[in-house]
Amino acid sequence: MTAAEVRVEPSTPLLLGIRHHGPGSARAVRAALDARRPRVVLIEGPPEADAVVHLAADAGMRPPVALLAHAVDDPGRAAFWPMAAFSPEWVALRWAQEHGVPVRFIDLPAAHSLALGGAEPGDLPAEQPPTEAAPTEAPPGGGPGAEEAGHAALRLDPLAVLAETAGYDDPERWWEDVVEHRSPGPGATVSRPAADPAAAFAAVGEAMAALRAAHGTGGDERDAVREAHMRLRLREAVRAFGAGAVAVVCGAWHVPALAERRPVTGDRALLKGLPKVKAEITWVPWTNRRLSRATGYGAGITSPGWYGHLFTAPDRPVERWLTRVAGLLRDEDVPVSSAHVIEAVRLAETLATVRGRPLAGLTETVDAVRAVMCEGSEIPLELIRERLIVGGDLGEVPASAPAVPLQRDLSRLQRSLRLRPEARERLLELDLREQNGAARSRLLHRLRLLGIGWGEPAAGRGGSTGTFKEHWRLCWEPELSVRVAEAGVWGTTVESAATALAESRAAEAPGLPEVTSLAERCLLAGLGTALPTVMRVLSDRAALDADVGRLAEALPALVRAARYGDVRGTDAAALHEVAEGLAERVRVGLPPACAGLDADGAEALRTQLDAAHRAVALLDAPGLRERWRSMLRTLARRDGVAGLLRGRCARLLVDEGALDAAEAARHMGLALSPGTGSVEAAAWLEGFLSGGGLLLVHDERLLSLVDGWLARVPGREFTDVLPLLRRTFSSYEPGVRRTLGELARRGTGGRGGPAHSGAGDPGFGPGLEAGRADAVLPTLALLLGEHTRNDETVGVAS
Repeated sequence: MTAAEVRVEPSTPLLLGIRHHGPGSARAVRAALDARRPRVVLIEGPPEADAVVHLAADAGMRPPVALLAHAVDDPGRAAFWPMAAFSPEWVALRWAQEHGVPVRFIDLPAAHSLALGGAEPGDLPAEQPPTEAAPTEAPPGGGPGAEEAGHAALRLDPLAVLAETAGYDDPERWWEDVVEHRSPGPGATVSRPAADPAAAFAAVGEAMAALRAAHGTGGDERDAVREAHMRLRLREAVRAFGAGAVAVVCGAWHVPALAERRPVTGDRALLKGLPKVKAEITWVPWTNRRLSRATGYGAGITSPGWYGHLFTAPDRPVERWLTRVAGLLRDEDVPVSSAHVIEAVRLAETLATVRGRPLAGLTETVDAVRAVMCEGSEIPLELIRERLIVGGDLGEVPASAPAVPLQRDLSRLQRSLRLRPEARERLLELDLREQNGAARSRLLHRLRLLGIGWGEPAAGRGGSTGTFKEHWRLCWEPELSVRVAEAGVWGTTVESAATALAESRAAEAPGLPEVTSLAERCLLAGLGTALPTVMRVLSDRAALDADVGRLAEALPALVRAARYGDVRGTDAAALHEVAEGLAERVRVGLPPACAGLDADGAEALRTQLDAAHRAVALLDAPGLRERWRSMLRTLARRDGVAGLLRGRCARLLVDEGALDAAEAARHMGLALSPGTGSVEAAAWLEGFLSGGGLLLVHDERLLSLVDGWLARVPGREFTDVLPLLRRTFSSYEPGVRRTLGELARRGTGGRGGPAHSGAGDPGFGPGLEAGRADAVLPTLALLLGEHTRNDETVGVAS
């Protein structure tokens, strides 16, 4: 053996201080591990992950993915540790597996961090949405998974401090210049002098030591506890493998604390008495969007897609990136040629030179694309940011990964229904007459009932209201994995869990409308087992509830449920029976309920009356429609009923064809007679005219009555009725309002305009006004190119 072949074992562990999700750090980590060849790799992360780390080598694992830890007794208490293909932790993990080296995670156990409130630096509690005031960047020592609301916002940003010291106003641009753009890519052909791969990590460690000397823990006192646990695990590895055989991959912020020699008793004292919960951990898919800092992820980056490109591009990253941009724009029918790409590359490189940067970065490429390919428009750039700069990648985990039974059943259904989760939002149209479409609809409705918001109902194209089609907006978010774990307490399959939850909600529902809404959702979800229980509760609540308003509010959902049951081939006979009984009770109870109401009460009951009327129209019940119309006639002419309700009943009868034009005019004439107060008359008009003004456009008599009444309103009362009239007429479409204005201006035969007699179109005078008509002749002659002589001018009226 020659002297060159003798390997000298270093005397200290290899401390690799990295930036989470930094491709430059990832490349440097790989080079340092290749050079040192450690016998064990320690990674910042929860030690519980040691049990599932082997799954990273599975062929079914594709980043971005995340470690998900949650409390067994409270699955909503959870935390994520995301990793992308360009994350240094993932690169170190895969290097160790490829070289047969054991991997251990050394951060504070999830059992403790979850008991403390999930307060990993940068950790996003799965049960809370991202905060709007998100930090710009968690310290490089923050957990590779995420941020805690309100906690991470107070942390020091080491990158910002270093960038400011170097004269940069943008930490991202500083990081790109000093790390990303100065590290050779995986396929770089430029020969560089051999250098110690660990030298850069030593420099970063010195910078962090200086920052910690000036700023202490940087605003997070829990770092002391986490670092105490890291030191204990590091000592264990050193005793087992030797100091020189250990490599540690952690946030650069923690390097000074790990390099510092402290008594073991002090570290153990910090960890003594920490609260603890029983925790489980697994791998779950992650998305590029959730890696982005814009989502509130404290250890996030602004451009995951761009960083992934820098990590994987074998050479010429700018040229390859702009080619991808051009391809995306072409797919969206934006005319972009190869000349645009060439010019954009030149512009980006020129901008980098002018700005003193070693390589064109994301800022330069965006500026070049905006100027060359987008012609200054920001609209195509938004698409580029969404699809490329951030990216829509959704990772995959192998089927052998630990999961609750409900998650396994959901994955099975997704495969069998060919409904693959995607990180990018997409629209899905389902035909309920097809077996696969109906099955997909049931799955999505069951998941919504369980609180797993993978899909949300969306409006169909063209505003279709048909019942054979459903439109959904689908988007899979990583947090839904936590929702699945939470819903697992209700059952082991999607159907059984949704059934158990529906039965529980029916028993605990506070009122009748909530029960009817639940019945509708059960029918849409195809929960035939839960429906009898829900219907029994519904019948009991309906029999005991004497509030007509609540009954009317509950009726539409019940009728919709019965109607959709017919469409989906579900036996909804029980629903029909309850709906008919409920409609009869509303019909009988409405007349006394309408008496003695104030303005607010009348408005609320008008809304419920409209909803109940639409529901009765959908309900196929012999004789019910005629009895309902009879009730409306009674209300339309009954004294003591609010004018808003009397007017609304009259309008519903007109729309139904149960009240002819002459009778409608008689009702309006009585309501607008001088003996009726102006406010009461205005309320009647609001009820009669709300919902559409075409009735006035096509019926001159009604318009004349309104016009004449309005002309008679005393000035002192006009200000009282004006808000009611404006609220009514402002709901009309612009074309209807314009037509009504023209009719009123030209005269309707009432007091509001000049009367007319003789034949003529409704709302118009019987003849032309010659003087006004002849005024068009000069313009008409100019358009026709003719010069008219004064003595030959012929009037239009002639």
